Amino acid sequence: MSVAMVPFGKPMRDAHFNFATSYVPLNHGSFGTFPNAVRDHQRGLQSETEARPDTFIRFTYPKLLLQARQAVAPLLGADVEEVVFVPNALTGINTVLRNQEYVEGDVILHFSTIYGGCLKTIRSLEETTPVRGYSIDLVYPIEDDDIVRKAGLALSTIMQQGRRVVLAMFDTVLTFPGVRFPWESLVQFYKQHDILTCIDAAHGIGNIDLAHLGQVGPDFVISNCYKKSISQTQYFASLFEHVSTIDTSPYLCVFEALKFRNEVCGGEEQVRAYSIGLAKQGGELMAMLMGTEVLKDQTGTQQECCFTNVRLPLDVDQDEEAVSIRQSNGIPHRDAQIVADWITERSVNEFDTYIAVRYYAGGFWTRLSGQIYLDRADFAWAAGVLLELSARAERGDWKSAADIAPVSWVDYR
Repeated sequence: MSVAMVPFGKPMRDAHFNFATSYVPLNHGSFGTFPNAVRDHQRGLQSETEARPDTFIRFTYPKLLLQARQAVAPLLGADVEEVVFVPNALTGINTVLRNQEYVEGDVILHFSTIYGGCLKTIRSLEETTPVRGYSIDLVYPIEDDDIVRKAGLALSTIMQQGRRVVLAMFDTVLTFPGVRFPWESLVQFYKQHDILTCIDAAHGIGNIDLAHLGQVGPDFVISNCYKKSISQTQYFASLFEHVSTIDTSPYLCVFEALKFRNEVCGGEEQVRAYSIGLAKQGGELMAMLMGTEVLKDQTGTQQECCFTNVRLPLDVDQDEEAVSIRQSNGIPHRDAQIVADWITERSVNEFDTYIAVRYYAGGFWTRLSGQIYLDRADFAWAAGVLLELSARAERGDWKSAADIAPVSWVDYR
């Protein structure tokens, strides 16, 4: 195994990333970032495109695109012919779902933890085709075995109704809460029943190891880090080579990005080990400092990703009358998400960071990302910010704030 040329944490951030000096990037999961080497490579490609547009787009681009597909395929244990690039994960999801033929009684099975944009796609299909969605309700904490069991019960219910599940959609890692999902077990379960599987792996590549994906054998996988969709024939790949006039330079940066991860960071295993380890250690540190807890399962499998989910030290009171007559210091249940959005907004405007907070399952939770440019000190700092904002929220400071724009978990992962 190679050794990183620059230590992870602050040295990596200072040497290779372009964050503002005072900014603390704790939410890599939503938009990510890229090192300066990849930025410079992309700008070079854009300049080359502008210098000779026809030459680059018609002759150079197809060769570079093939190289990019060849570079990313091993990370998925897939053949090059199975890998194509699309502008974003939701484009890939729509490509899969809208190219199926549906008849009366067909069902798309999904979980209540589905990403909001994907749910909107299913709702749109319900309005335009005979297919109907069926949601399996999940509330964390829950064990992986119970998730698979719920999938079986849902399938039995649908079959008893005389309907047919034609496709099941689920994640590799959930958007919220940020936990690893038992996607391998679910693929095997649905394959036993001849049901197509579509995996939303927006938090897949770079977050968890997907090199065994080809062995698991899902039908469709869409990932967001390198924007790809997987299917099965060489003709399929050619369909995505030229898709209208868009900036395709991000596709062509894959080789440079992998080169950085291998030569500067020491390889995929080192990147994952540090990021996942930091998420675990940082989450436990925050929970200790705030006197709360980390969301986890009994086996620990759900924490095998670059996310951690930590509860804030804020109580919610379901008794609205007690709150109204000042007999409780808890946050009124009806205002819980408003308070969560206020905390996130204050983290941006007062502390130059973005700490995603959500009211979930009766408590306030934050999802943070472990990454190679962060260290434990960043998580300790985040705990201090949340302790201060939680105390202010408990005092009712959020009530005097101007209208707070809701923080959307539907549009942003």
